[in-house]
Amino acid sequence: ISGQLGMSVNGSLVEGGVVAEAEKALENMGHILSAAGGGYKDVIKTTVLIKDINQFSQVNNIYAKFFKDHQPARAAFQVGALPKGGNVEIEAVALIGAVDVGSVFINNGIL
Repeated sequence: ISGQLGMSVNGSLVEGGVVAEAEKALENMGHILSAAGGGYKDVIKTTVLIKDINQFSQVNNIYAKFFKDHQPARAAFQVGALPKGGNVEIEAVALIGAVDVGSVFINNGIL
């Protein structure tokens, strides 16, 4: 899922700073996951881009409300600026549905 900002349906950032933006970004991510037939449980990796890393604990508290059953792998980075002047952007990788990758061979052996 491409990076989600805390944007409302009209395309503007929600008011309330980093906490409100993080909550809205994760809500938006949930809509995308649902449309693809999945949910937060299917997320295996996220990346959090944040304008002020000192606000990470506030974002983390919101994040924990959405990822209750498991915590996917996560990276977090402070960035100089985000689109639309946002405070936080969250992207994700999700695995939805069955995946058959067949046999994996390493050095002529099967894993």
